[in-house]
Amino acid sequence: MKVACFSTKSYDRQFIDEALESRDADLPQHEFRFLKPDLNRDTVVLADESDAICAFVNDRLDREVLEALKVAGIRFVVMRCAGFNNIDLKAAADFGIRAARVPKYSPYAVAEHAMGLLLTLNRKIHRAYHRVRDNNFSLEGLIGFDLHGRTVGIVGTGEIGKVFTRIASGFGCRCLMYDVHTDPAMESLGEYVSMERLLAESDIVSLHCPLNPHTYHLIDADALQTMKPGAIVVNTSRGGLVDAAAAIKCLKSGHLGGLALDVYEEESGLFFNDLSSQIIQDDVLTRLMTFPNVLITAHQAFFTSDAMRSIAMTTLTNLDCFESGQAVENEIVDRSE
Repeated sequence: MKVACFSTKSYDRQFIDEALESRDADLPQHEFRFLKPDLNRDTVVLADESDAICAFVNDRLDREVLEALKVAGIRFVVMRCAGFNNIDLKAAADFGIRAARVPKYSPYAVAEHAMGLLLTLNRKIHRAYHRVRDNNFSLEGLIGFDLHGRTVGIVGTGEIGKVFTRIASGFGCRCLMYDVHTDPAMESLGEYVSMERLLAESDIVSLHCPLNPHTYHLIDADALQTMKPGAIVVNTSRGGLVDAAAAIKCLKSGHLGGLALDVYEEESGLFFNDLSSQIIQDDVLTRLMTFPNVLITAHQAFFTSDAMRSIAMTTLTNLDCFESGQAVENEIVDRSE
């Protein structure tokens, strides 16, 4: 299949090329055309003469773009990520375009990064690093707290949430969990509780759930006020889970003790790009970055060599199954109705 791969960075091409080169000769052959621009209404024309497109988290696949893809003859959308909230699945079905994703690549990558963010923010490691490089060895303002014995709320116990719960349990934390689908196997590590109780009792809340109409701004002004004074929120899932404007107000009042983000609701056009010579026009993001108790990374939780290899291999498998007429195990199905 001819595949137009949008939002391509050098590392995307590296791992996809490696996966293509390692394939058996009897498998379907795919020709990738690597494109730097994000997919949107202005760039969709670049998909012409392709059979499928490969898209990422900030590519726009709304009805207008999907209709243009249909006209261009695109039959299949393969996401090289787990999330698919940026696809209008009803429109895709209307236009006869099927889609698949990479539901599992490395839950360890994301869960470990979430814990890394928490440890860094709590123990002020990022601030200490810069101090020492300036020959400032003072400990003033760098105090944190023991994770051992603290209560950690895990929202979402899918693959990533399960790994994070095990990590938190290993630190000696009391784990409270919330998920619409509970897993009895996790009850040896913690307790499933209501969202309200999780927010009220947790010292740290870590988000590991998908973004959908039910979870949009899950952490809003009301949720933040429900939380314990001084609590920390960690989000490595999707930016839209957190109402950033409400979080800013809660940080300013001192009620929210800290915020660690690997994702941001308006990250499209910002994250994954070098804007170091530009002035950021997003006032909310720039305000967040002024707080000493806010830590932001640019959607890198997934970014390990193990995860990238897995993403590339699963992406090719999805294309193989579609091209050969087999069932696509990772196909995305619209269950909104």
